[in-house]
Amino acid sequence: MAATMEKAAGMSNMLQFMKLIGQLKRVPRTGWVYRNVQKPESVSDHMYRMAMMSLTITDPTVDKDRCIKLALVHDMAECIVGDIAPADNISKEEKHRREEEAMRHLSGLLPEGLKQEIYGLWEEYETQSSPEARLVKQFDLLEMILQAHEYEELEGTSGRLQEFFDSTNGRFHHPDVLQLLSSLNEERGRSISKTQDAKTSSSSSSGSSQENTTIHNSS
Repeated sequence: MAATMEKAAGMSNMLQFMKLIGQLKRVPRTGWVYRNVQKPESVSDHMYRMAMMSLTITDPTVDKDRCIKLALVHDMAECIVGDIAPADNISKEEKHRREEEAMRHLSGLLPEGLKQEIYGLWEEYETQSSPEARLVKQFDLLEMILQAHEYEELEGTSGRLQEFFDSTNGRFHHPDVLQLLSSLNEERGRSISKTQDAKTSSSSSSGSSQENTTIHNSS
């Protein structure tokens, strides 16, 4: 009887855990909100593609499974504290305190083994204490600028979100990440050039039209 009640309580806690992390599907990424991006992605959208980056990494020296777990856990606390951005003027220490408190609550809903694993993964990422944590941090930044590029394409505003790219300068080191970054920069560069050429062409056409109007009026 006691075992049955304990199991029921455990499942109730697990359900609460699943409901809480489900909130991540409804927490928008603050950086995009502040830049007036229409229909910004959620935190869980961001973490999903990071997990896919982890899954597709080709480096045999990397623990791929650990990278996937780190990607899925690293922003988990945001289901409670929200996505705190630098523009929110909250110190790193206070941000960490809030997220640590949230992670203790979240992991506390899980059985002991899982509790230790999930909290440990979050702490590992926060302290950047392993090669996998440092790689996943690069995925975090790469995913952000890939999303920025996609928003620029969707809006037809090439270059508008340059500040996100600037914030990542010098922060990529892994060869696989650098190759993806190179491909992204090449594609974005072509997109920006195409937009600039279109503007130049439009400006020339406008100038020619005005000149013709002037000649016509003069005659």
